[in-house]
Amino acid sequence: MKTLLLSKQIDDYTEQHTSAELPVLARLNRQTNLKRGDAVMLSGHLQGSFLQMVSHMIRPKCILEIGTFTGYSAICLAQGLQHGGRLHTIEIDEELQDMATEYIGEAGLNDKIIQHTGSAIDIIPTLTESFDMVFIDADKSNYERYYDLVFDKVPVGGYILADNVLYDGEVVLPEDQQTKNARAIGSFNRKVKADKRIEHLLVPMRDGIMIVRKISG
Repeated sequence: MKTLLLSKQIDDYTEQHTSAELPVLARLNRQTNLKRGDAVMLSGHLQGSFLQMVSHMIRPKCILEIGTFTGYSAICLAQGLQHGGRLHTIEIDEELQDMATEYIGEAGLNDKIIQHTGSAIDIIPTLTESFDMVFIDADKSNYERYYDLVFDKVPVGGYILADNVLYDGEVVLPEDQQTKNARAIGSFNRKVKADKRIEHLLVPMRDGIMIVRKISG
């Protein structure tokens, strides 16, 4: 996400009236911004709090995250896991693994979060679990493919969330003015809208989060 879709004043006010980040998340937020030129990809305080709250509401036994980055969202999502629950997170960039591992450990979640490094397209079919909750936040060109790969692994009543579904506001532009990624996101949004097996809600938070609830197989 390159720009705020809401004014900075509203964004700041919203964060000020949201529970503070866990200390480990605040440290990870700072380190990601200090060390990574692509730190804008971090979920951050508001979106992280949203993911944490949703996870607490769903109380998932098993979560799949596609796109670990530095581990911020995985730590947030893991807060709502049931006792004995697990979160699988997949990241294709092996250079990110050490930072994610460090902060997952610092958060005391080594026994709850299982990291996978490699292509999600290759890894997802090897996972045998049923996932109560899936969070897609990876390469935009493969969102539709990820959706198809995880759908049968989510039980009826389970949830799929996808980030960046407004893609910096580009999705409302004429298609010939959109970037390749924006067009891919637009196609994904249309796919979700046409899927009769689900209920869905597009939340205009940060860069847009699509929430899908599976209602039939």
